[in-house]
Amino acid sequence: MGAVMLQGTGSDVGKSVLVAGLCRALVNRGLTVMPFKPQNMSNNAAVTADGGEIGRAQALQAIACRAEPHTDMNPVLLKPQADRTSQLIVHGKVRGTLGSGNFRAARGALLGEVMASYRRLRSRCDIVVVEGAGSPAEINLRAGDIANMGFARAADVPVVLVGDIDRGGVIAAIVGTKAVIDPADAAMIHGFIINKFRGDPALFEDGYRQIETIARWRGFGVVPWLAATARLPSEDAVVLERHAARGPGAKLIACPILPRISNFDDLDPLKLEPGVELLMVPPGQPIPAEAALIVLAGSKATMADLAALQAEGWDVDIRAHHRRGGAILGLCGGYQMLGTRLSDPHGIEGAPGSVDGLGLLDVETMLTPAKALRQVRGAAFGAPFDGYEMHMGETTGPDAARPFAQFEAGRADGAISADGLVMGSYIHGLFADPGQRAALLARIGVEGGGRDYHASVDTALDEIAAALEAHLDIDGLIAVSKQAGADQ
Repeated sequence: MGAVMLQGTGSDVGKSVLVAGLCRALVNRGLTVMPFKPQNMSNNAAVTADGGEIGRAQALQAIACRAEPHTDMNPVLLKPQADRTSQLIVHGKVRGTLGSGNFRAARGALLGEVMASYRRLRSRCDIVVVEGAGSPAEINLRAGDIANMGFARAADVPVVLVGDIDRGGVIAAIVGTKAVIDPADAAMIHGFIINKFRGDPALFEDGYRQIETIARWRGFGVVPWLAATARLPSEDAVVLERHAARGPGAKLIACPILPRISNFDDLDPLKLEPGVELLMVPPGQPIPAEAALIVLAGSKATMADLAALQAEGWDVDIRAHHRRGGAILGLCGGYQMLGTRLSDPHGIEGAPGSVDGLGLLDVETMLTPAKALRQVRGAAFGAPFDGYEMHMGETTGPDAARPFAQFEAGRADGAISADGLVMGSYIHGLFADPGQRAALLARIGVEGGGRDYHASVDTALDEIAAALEAHLDIDGLIAVSKQAGADQ
């Protein structure tokens, strides 16, 4: 049938959710749909069945399509390691590091591989729903672009522009985009969507028509604020300081927000639990003494994040929590931080060297060039789980003789301290399984885990799809998708 691309007037305007919702709405109409994002920048990723990694948002969009996540859905993934460097993932595999000096030239050279993935997806479905990155109005980044208009022009995919009315200035954002972009790029845009509207949409009718008149783009609808979005996995760090409020008698689970925190969506299923308050602790704030469990999440730069943790004084809070008999769980990079030592002899994260860890687990980690990327299944604390590994490093030591989990394949994972209070694991996705979540929460005196997180996500996708059916001209979007060029 074709393809359509949603681009935004800026970051965090809701493109990822709209793509997921549109994918589910089209699937519910009986179409075969695939999601696609040419280039993503995120430290939240998922492991695919073909043994690679893609952005978490594209994995969610695959679920919305009722399709198996595949590396073709996000052929280029950038994972920030420091302020000016990112790990480059191409077709699911690490291909080195990009810095500010070589970023533009390197990404432009990847257009051929992006197009190859797009062609393969397009051959497998009725319609590809494409998500842009950032905004086409960032004209300083247009040269070598593969994320927005560079891709749209190369693939001849029509574009619909998304504006976020909740942040204000949506008329200027949409009209201004047309004013600053190249006329040939503007010609790719077939209309706009207003997103995140609160209140009576009739109040914006005049503004909506003024955008159509000034920009000479048609409107495809006004999408209301979608409460169901809160039940979807988090992708961007912009949401980190939002947390689930505590009910009466609920236990506090605290997770410090480190500069390169990754895969923090591991904690999202805890929001289902009425007996839990999940608090993401921002820099400048102590970890509350009343926390029942401290979780150290994954990190894209473990040694740098460990230094940041110590600079914040959170290491003092964590050790005090342990002395009080509090439980601590480290996931992936957080597990590595809990050990006695971290070594980077190959310079994976920067200059080669070693640093002392927090010393709460008697294990040591050596960072290695090879990256473990695999889906796993096993049991921990007597409960089964399905998850995935995504890490660079090998961890060994006496506490690993008390493994956190056993895989069906016979391998052991992680470590538990002699006092049983400190646990570390390389497994992502643990809390998504109701039985595993219940087993872990039972260790801090919380009865829970009864709700199915995956079912909750699926229901949220259906609710979002229904809202889009009610508020968007989806027939019009399908008609636009048919204007996509033949496979380039």
